[in-house]
Amino acid sequence: MLDIVVLGAAAGGGFPQWNSNAPACQRARSGDPAAPARTQASIAVSGDGVSWYVLNASPDLRAQINATPDMHPKEGLRSTPIRGVFLTSGEIDAIIGLLTLRERQPFGLYATKQVLGQLTANPIFSALDSSIVPRNTLELDQPVPLEPAGLSITPFAVPGKVPLYAERGENPAEVMTNGENIGLEITDGRARALFIPGCALMTDDLRARIRGADAVFFDGTLWTDDEMIRAGLGSKTGRRMGHMSIADTPDGTIESFRSLDVRRKILIHINNSNPVLLAETPERAKAEQAGWDVAFDGMKITL
Repeated sequence: MLDIVVLGAAAGGGFPQWNSNAPACQRARSGDPAAPARTQASIAVSGDGVSWYVLNASPDLRAQINATPDMHPKEGLRSTPIRGVFLTSGEIDAIIGLLTLRERQPFGLYATKQVLGQLTANPIFSALDSSIVPRNTLELDQPVPLEPAGLSITPFAVPGKVPLYAERGENPAEVMTNGENIGLEITDGRARALFIPGCALMTDDLRARIRGADAVFFDGTLWTDDEMIRAGLGSKTGRRMGHMSIADTPDGTIESFRSLDVRRKILIHINNSNPVLLAETPERAKAEQAGWDVAFDGMKITL
């Protein structure tokens, strides 16, 4: 049995974003049931319902833990069912929640050497004492065995870019597959799920990894590449930010997945500008017609 709980479904900034007065965020802020609020992207996985592993530590992690009974302390004065935290990148919305977990509670931290290097370079993360929370280096395509026996998480390369705060040089938005951005494959030996909250483009290697999966949580940041520019919300395209777009275009997510035979396809890391967040939009209808679910906080699936 493989249990997966969506702790947060939105991209950085959440939905509604704190400083957004856009119509969709107004609806979410007012409690519109067709525009439910979402916190920043993270999921938790378990092979027995007892030991849990958090994938990405979002800035909203404290609220997410409190909203999720599976994440609550179960014994003693202080405890947690969280046995480990895995990071897919060094992006702010994937790492800041680590600071929430600084109360000297043992668990394992897992990330690639590039992401661990970003943490080491910023002394604020030393608040998470490495003698209590050991930092484990993920090696691409090498499974990490977990509790219970049979459960494992395997990191794999996904095209992406360095975090915005780490951009340097002549080509700061260069897309790379060197461990700056990864996906995570979770299996209990029977079911197989993938967590890919950020992806710059689809490649043959990534198609081979995804093909036939029981569930894939995939980058749903934007519907179209120029979405934020057209809405007057920013100057960057999705490609410049390291994200594919969902729209049914030759290089979009819907078309890229069409022949991959994935049992359950779920959009996650969804920007507040993306119309799929709204239940009645044509974009939501198109995504659902193509077999996609839109993740929401508290969503739970069992494989």
